[in-house]
Order: sequence, then structure tokens, then C-alpha cells
Amino acid sequence: YIGDDVKIGSYCTIYPGVRIYPGMVIGNNVTIHANTVIGADGFGYAPLEDGTWKKIEHTGIVIIEDDVEIGSAACIDKSQMEATIIRQGCKIDNHCNIAHNVEVGKNTVMAAMTGVAGSTKIGEHCIFAGQVGIAGHLTIADNTSIGAQSGLISNIKKPGQQYFGTPALPYMEYMRSYAIF
Repeated sequence: YIGDDVKIGSYCTIYPGVRIYPGMVIGNNVTIHANTVIGADGFGYAPLEDGTWKKIEHTGIVIIEDDVEIGSAACIDKSQMEATIIRQGCKIDNHCNIAHNVEVGKNTVMAAMTGVAGSTKIGEHCIFAGQVGIAGHLTIADNTSIGAQSGLISNIKKPGQQYFGTPALPYMEYMRSYAIF
């Protein structure tokens, strides 16, 4: 399904079952594998006094730049007002979730089942192994590597660092701590 007013560049491959919601922007040479959803509403609700939840409307878009590949059954949510952006050269594996207002830097790769919560800004050339979880509203420096099944709950300011564990710590610090655990 390709919604109204979607812009799709040249030399794209979109496999069966993909859903691209209205108004989304897909660059050139993009591959989107089966059953991926681009542009669903982000997970946004406000609590009401009676204990119920009111949906927060998401009116933004998703922008996927050139040379991106997105695996099967991934979800990239549209932003509340502006854009969720996947920068040039990113590779996103199967079953990944990119929440509303996220920006993923150029040439970043994410292995299966990585989840990035809303409004997180990810640098360029980052590597996220399988099942990495990223909390919302974080900033992650360029060239950051995060090991499998790690959970990141704070900003990473220094480029080129390796993190591991839950909560994620610098790799060698985690290994020393694990010996004590």
C-alpha cells in the first residue's frame, strides 16, 4: 500500500506487504522488505483525570534518505509535528522499531529487534547489535557501538565508544563489573 502524496525516488525496491502512509518521503535506491510499515502514528498518549488515555495526534512525516535498506516487519513511526529521519546509507534489520521524532545518522546499522524510543538523536556510523533498546530523548555520539541485548538509558557524548549491558556501560567497565557480578 502506498498512500496519497508519497514521494518515492528512483531505483527503489518495495516488497509485498509494505505499507507507506500518506505524505511520507522515500529517497533514491531504497529497499524496503516485506511487511514493513512506514509512517504509522508514534506511541503518544496523555493521561486523563479519569485514568484513561487520550491519543496525541501525529501530523508529521518520515523521511528516508538515499541508499537505505530496511528489513522485513520493521516499523518507522511518523513524528508528532516535524519528521522522523533515516539518513543516507542506513541499514535497518528485520523487526526493528524506530519511534516518532527519531533521527538516525548516516551509515548507521541496526540488527534485528533493535528498538529506539521517541525523540532520540543517533549519530553517524553507529552499530547496534540485536535486541538493543534505546530510551527516548537521548543523544548518541558518532561511531558508537552497542552490544547485543543492551539497554541504553543515558546520553553518549564521546564518539567511538563501545557499550554493553543493561543499563549499558562502556564495554571494558561492563566486563570488569560482570566479573564481580
